[in-house]
Amino acid sequence: MDLAKRLEAIVKVLDQNKAERIESFDLEKSDYMVSGVVIASALADRHLSALLDLLKQALKPHGEEFLHTDSSDEWIVIDMGDILVHIMTESARDRYNLEAFLDEFSKKKAAN
Repeated sequence: MDLAKRLEAIVKVLDQNKAERIESFDLEKSDYMVSGVVIASALADRHLSALLDLLKQALKPHGEEFLHTDSSDEWIVIDMGDILVHIMTESARDRYNLEAFLDEFSKKKAAN
């Protein structure tokens, strides 16, 4: 499956399970360390781990690998090799503002 369809599948699972403010970044032709990033907000800290479990249930049967997961009370990062998924509480998302950082890589990609 190509990157766009994989990102779309991740977004779909998150959307169906009440994640909010879901954003997807195709960084395949940029200098970023992975080809794609998805960022989503969870409704509460318990929702973070539920979304992780739901992603695994939905995507593993389609060959997606979950290589590493790092988590705190506010943020889960899922390493899927060439895709990173960040699921954050709203306060953590506002504090770290990853979208602004990733937008810079998207702009560089568009300029090339």
